[in-house]
Amino acid sequence: MTKRAQRMVAIGLAVLLMLGGLAFAVNSIVGASADPAPNTAQAPVATGCVIVTADVPGAEESGLRTQPLCALPPEAAVVGQAIQAGGPFRYQQDGATFRNAEQLLPSKKLGYYREYTVPTPGSDDRGARRLVAGSGGEFYYTADHYESFVVVDVRATGNG
Repeated sequence: MTKRAQRMVAIGLAVLLMLGGLAFAVNSIVGASADPAPNTAQAPVATGCVIVTADVPGAEESGLRTQPLCALPPEAAVVGQAIQAGGPFRYQQDGATFRNAEQLLPSKKLGYYREYTVPTPGSDDRGARRLVAGSGGEFYYTADHYESFVVVDVRATGNG
């Protein structure tokens, strides 16, 4: 990643953190709940994110914990936006078929899932972090190279 791109990611993260903190402060001042009502899959996390808890693709079928995109590392949001826009991607392997060999995600026909690298700052290789996108609109994140996953709520934002 170029220094300019790194600077832009850092600025974007700072803005997201400021907006998330501002939303939390406003909610606290006016007496609104900082967390919406939980769904059956998880209790919302207090991150400053606006959490959408209803109908997150993949949540019910997988039974995995749901995590808002804005609470993941900032590089995950950049990759998530690139996936939704159809690219461009940093690594040649991005968009390759994810085979689900570990069988931690719902069983689907081969080719249903695609995997994308979430860069790890300071790593001299692709690192362990990935976003896996399903053809049905699901997003899953792993920080430990497929040993565990969370369902990603891509609708959750850092600005309330």
